[in-house]
Amino acid sequence: MSSNSPAPSPAARTADGGPAVIEALAWVHVRDGRLLCVRPEDKDLLYVPGGKREPGESDEEAVTRETLEEVSVALRPGTFHRVAAIDQEAHDQAPGTRVRLLCYGAEHDGEIVPDNEILETVWISYAERDLCAPAVRDLVEVLHERGELP
Repeated sequence: MSSNSPAPSPAARTADGGPAVIEALAWVHVRDGRLLCVRPEDKDLLYVPGGKREPGESDEEAVTRETLEEVSVALRPGTFHRVAAIDQEAHDQAPGTRVRLLCYGAEHDGEIVPDNEILETVWISYAERDLCAPAVRDLVEVLHERGELP
C-alpha cells in the first residue's frame, strides 16, 4: 500500500554518525531590560546578531564582523566577555542538527540599524521569548535567571 505522504527527511549526521553541529557566535546586547534581536530574511523567528566564523577568525573577530554586517555597529576591542554557550536543536535546519551558540557581550560604537539580510531589529522582553529561535529562547532564560532580562 502506498502513501501520498513524503518520506521523512533524514537526520543530519556527521561523518562519524553523530548529529551535525553548527557553531555560531552571537552578540548579546541588553538595554532597558530588553534583548536586541534581529529578523533575517526568510526566517519566521527572531535571532541575536551573529553568525558563523570565517576560516582563521577568532571568536572576537567573527562576532565583530557579523555584528557590523547585520546591525551596523562596531564592537570595541577589549570589552568582550562571554555571556553563555548554548547547545540546542537548530531552527530551520535538517532534523537532528544542533547549534552551539557562543554568546558574547561587548560595548559598541554607532547606531543599531538593520543591514544586509536583516529585515528589522526587535527589542524583546522575557515575556516575548516565544518569538525567538530555540537557542535564543535558551539564552533569554539564562539572562532572566541572572536578573539581566526581567
